[in-house]
Amino acid sequence: MSVAAIIAIVLVAITLILLASAIRIVREYQRIVVFRLGRLRGARGPGLVLIIPFVERTRWVNLQVDTADIPPQDLITKDNVTVRVEAAVFFRVVEPVKAVVEIRDYQHGVLRIAQTTLRATLGQHDLDDLLANQATINELLKQIIDKGTEPWGINVVKVETKDVDLPDTMKRAMARQAEAERERRAKVIAAEGEFQAAERLSQAAGVINREHGALTLRTLQTLAEVATEHNSTLVFPIPMDMLDALREHQRQIPWPARPAGREWSGGGAPEGKRCLRARSCSVTVMTPGYGSPSACPIWRHSAPWSSRSRAAGSPWRSR
Repeated sequence: MSVAAIIAIVLVAITLILLASAIRIVREYQRIVVFRLGRLRGARGPGLVLIIPFVERTRWVNLQVDTADIPPQDLITKDNVTVRVEAAVFFRVVEPVKAVVEIRDYQHGVLRIAQTTLRATLGQHDLDDLLANQATINELLKQIIDKGTEPWGINVVKVETKDVDLPDTMKRAMARQAEAERERRAKVIAAEGEFQAAERLSQAAGVINREHGALTLRTLQTLAEVATEHNSTLVFPIPMDMLDALREHQRQIPWPARPAGREWSGGGAPEGKRCLRARSCSVTVMTPGYGSPSACPIWRHSAPWSSRSRAAGSPWRSR
């Protein structure tokens, strides 16, 4: 083989090597930032990209969403409670040139700014707010971190708090608080039920008062229930109208007046007065001649006033 052939083979090999080093295949989710002799030439891709070997340098940038786990952070809430919070931040590169030129390591930078923002933001909220409104706090963290990483060409997709670790004493206190709250709700529900039941009973009483037949139907229903549960029980219903008539008749019975020529055998009884309602009592009467009520001397009947008691022995006697 001649020298010329050998030189030609060497040149072809060198050319192939240079072509291989000059060709870059960039995927859809990637970009390359090109520097020519140290000067920025911009981002290229995706697809087939040609560069000048030994003259241009490249930096690869991934545009996919990346995650960074924030280490557990001990912080003090607004109401002076010490908690430990773990979180995760999701971000992606939207401007490859800034992500390469503006910051040395954008992943490390995002993690650091997420740590400081987490401590500063959660320290401005109460513990109850931190536990109850995690979605709102996560959105606030996302906005603050995104604002800090925007000059680097980084877009924060979302921030999630994974765990909020409380001291054991605080857990016991919260358990007691939750138990007391449940008891309060149970009492309120029971009171509302009693109030509604009282309203229904009041309405039922009004219906029974207007409709006399309703009480009779209710009585018959009660008798049927008693007969079903207690077969040995004998119930004798007495109509309320009959009892009302007896009471009215009792009120209309006149009391006996003093017979002529007789005086009260108890002594000291006022003239022309009678016992009010009760058959055996101590009574206050009007004393004749004084015009004001006074206490009659205590006199008691051993038996009710009736025709039989008067026939057996009347308290009136002749002068």
